[in-house]
Amino acid sequence: MPNGSSSAAKALPAYQVGPGRKDFDLAAIDPGAKPYSSGDRDADRKAMDALALELDELQNLFYADRRYKLLVVLQGLDTSGKDGTVRAVFSQTSPLGVHTHSWKVPTEDERDHDYLWRIHQRVPAAGEMMIFNRSHYEDALVPVVNGWIDADETERRHAQINDFERMLTETGTVIVKFMLHISKDEQKARLQQRVDDPAKRWKFQRGDLDVRKQWDAYQAAYQQLITATGTRWAPWTIVPADSKLHRNLMVASVIKALLLGLKLRYPTGDRSFEGIRVV
Repeated sequence: MPNGSSSAAKALPAYQVGPGRKDFDLAAIDPGAKPYSSGDRDADRKAMDALALELDELQNLFYADRRYKLLVVLQGLDTSGKDGTVRAVFSQTSPLGVHTHSWKVPTEDERDHDYLWRIHQRVPAAGEMMIFNRSHYEDALVPVVNGWIDADETERRHAQINDFERMLTETGTVIVKFMLHISKDEQKARLQQRVDDPAKRWKFQRGDLDVRKQWDAYQAAYQQLITATGTRWAPWTIVPADSKLHRNLMVASVIKALLLGLKLRYPTGDRSFEGIRVV
């Protein structure tokens, strides 16, 4: 299935979760699926290289247009490829208008405020693209899995996040949310690679094994969260991510289509400059 083809576009709704998506079942989505792949690895690599360059051109136009702000949310379990997605998809874009932030455990100061306080400080400004590596959704996942909040508080957080994102979109922010969906076997292989490869071992922590034991609980929490927060203004896209190349192709393709749909334009500029000749 050629990347960017009409067949890939037709496949996309099966991976998107917005309001009213009653049939969404995360467990039914195959992490090994490749709806955006041509079936030819070399062709897919070339398509990814071309997409990275196209996104650079669109980012320049986005930065000049200044009518919008773009927030890209990357969520997923350990080893799902959030860092790799950022590197591949935005490999050609200018650092002038594209920024990323990796969310860690809240600091003491951050814990003294509401959980969205620190998030709001990092949302993009006009003309900027901000990529969140993890996000505010951690506060509706980790506490749920560990039993730190009850069902009522979980529901409140889902509603608060929906309201927060609605406010952002109503003030010019375009939000695109990706859940990078990998299989348990693939996570096992990637964690083992981190242990075995000295160049990757720095990424591994013993706590990763404890979180892995909570696999089923995280799957259930993601199911609940995505169903509750897939809104008209900020739907989710589930990205089959066992294949790193396919993961990157799908994310890049969705972002490209989104940017094209904005009908971006360059500012008119000062008409008094017309006729000037630089000598």
